[in-house]
Amino acid sequence: MLFSIVARHLIFCYSIRMIITKLGKAPRGGKRYENIEPTAVMPKDVSFFDLIKAYVNASKLTKPSRQFVTDKADLHHLVDDEPVVVWFGHSSYLISHKGFKVLVDPVLFGPASPVSFIGHGFTGTTIYTPEDFPEIDLLIITHDHYDHLSYETVLALKGKIKNIITSAGVQSHLNYWGFDSSIITALDWHQSSALNSTVTVTAFPARHFSGRFLTRGKTLWSSFVLELNGVKIFIGGDSGYDKQFKIIGNTHGPFDMAFIECGQYNKNWPEIHMFPEQTAQAATDLKTTVLLPVHWGKFVLSVHAWNDPIKRLMAVAPDKNYQVVTPMLGEVYTLGKEIKNKEWWNFE
Repeated sequence: MLFSIVARHLIFCYSIRMIITKLGKAPRGGKRYENIEPTAVMPKDVSFFDLIKAYVNASKLTKPSRQFVTDKADLHHLVDDEPVVVWFGHSSYLISHKGFKVLVDPVLFGPASPVSFIGHGFTGTTIYTPEDFPEIDLLIITHDHYDHLSYETVLALKGKIKNIITSAGVQSHLNYWGFDSSIITALDWHQSSALNSTVTVTAFPARHFSGRFLTRGKTLWSSFVLELNGVKIFIGGDSGYDKQFKIIGNTHGPFDMAFIECGQYNKNWPEIHMFPEQTAQAATDLKTTVLLPVHWGKFVLSVHAWNDPIKRLMAVAPDKNYQVVTPMLGEVYTLGKEIKNKEWWNFE
């Protein structure tokens, strides 16, 4: 009996310690970051009751009814004479070109939350292990929310990561978890970092917020422009729609490819996430040739059907002057090559 009590106590203490560790450590003092345009996480006329009501009346299809078809690329032997992309679901993906590998917002091995019983991916979406990954030349973290910055994933890949570029303040979490400051570059909006003569990353505004616990705005949230061997790629973090997409498109476009959020929207938080029709407009504003919609297909973070984002986007996409690509999770997409969208997502 005594042994059982002690064991339960130790397990409880360990669990609390792990939760505290996963919270990370935001910078103390310093500035509080704000959006360029006035932005409310929730409009003033939305109450706590409205939120509860929305979740009570959520679609019965927030999760797929069956495991959807996936592929599993050999990440160690990618043919990348042209830029290639492997999407891991939600906002996690690998970009590889001429041997240079960029990993964005990986959430691969754990829940999109600080606790083990909330926020796991859909069945069958966790198909990659740390051993499946080669060395990562550059890790980009757009902001510090759990569905973009995963303690479990970055720790599992720690020994393979050569360089990290992230938004201002986010480096505090990474330092707390034991990452060497010498490999981390934290950028404020409009700041750039050149890794070598052919790879440059510039941070740009997004319309969102940050925080892993009670305090918001102690770290920055960003989109990024990646210039990789002459190819220009827009890496969107989370963002509500605003005029910044057009500004970025006019000043730094056109883009060969854009990753833009498309999912986890709701009328109760209309300014911090885009509806699919706004995703389509943002791609037009950026003047991109190819749009790969992200921020869907893995987690339940809102109340819409799991495939509603892509259905709504594809309904308006034919009228746009760009190609929308929807590779399966784990499938290799080569930029510039035609991909037949299989509508693998077209089931309940």
